[in-house]
Amino acid sequence: MAKSLPEFKNEKEEAEFWDTHNSLDYIESDEPVEMELDPELAAKIRERARTKQVTLRLRVSQIEAVKEIARRKDIPYQTLIRSWIAEAIRREQGSGA
Repeated sequence: MAKSLPEFKNEKEEAEFWDTHNSLDYIESDEPVEMELDPELAAKIRERARTKQVTLRLRVSQIEAVKEIARRKDIPYQTLIRSWIAEAIRREQGSGA
């Protein structure tokens, strides 16, 4: 018999729960089910599928500085670098340069 799910106060609490629990313990059966994704999540998944990996050579001091900033923001350093690149692209495109 499957365990019942607790009520979550917010997404962060739910994410922490799933980080420490096995989802298989909460499934009633192994029958296939149909699910619908939130349109925003579906768009993010499609966008991520269109990414391309690149390699950049950075000084060790730059990488360590980025990692420290990312730690303070509590995000992965690669995510921080991607957000900085996206921000710079928006700024450049907006300036007409």
